[in-house]
Amino acid sequence: MARDKITEGAQSRKRGGLAETIAAILLRMKGYHILARRYGTPVGEIDIIAKRGSVVVYVEVKWRAHMEDALAAVPVHTQARITRAAGWHSKATGVCGGVQRFDVIAMAPWSMPRHIENAWMVP
Repeated sequence: MARDKITEGAQSRKRGGLAETIAAILLRMKGYHILARRYGTPVGEIDIIAKRGSVVVYVEVKWRAHMEDALAAVPVHTQARITRAAGWHSKATGVCGGVQRFDVIAMAPWSMPRHIENAWMVP
């Protein structure tokens, strides 16, 4: 039983890594420059940090069995964690004065990835 959980966790991380790679390729095709992947801070991790023009984009990537589940997989507490991590990144890199945006890229088997720009706003 424990071995199954380890295997399941490893498979989940592998799928997540593949989803992030696909998301990074999609963003590059849309003209974004990838600044970081799996950017870790003391308050959380950001899957992808990208930039296009003067806009820095913090991207959460979600892979689920069904697209509807992937689209709904960023609840308010996850948004708050990513927002805090983005603030940490901004202060650490000096991009505080620029335009920031929070996006989600949702993926599911046999579906085209969906890039949701401005998935949530920070007051």
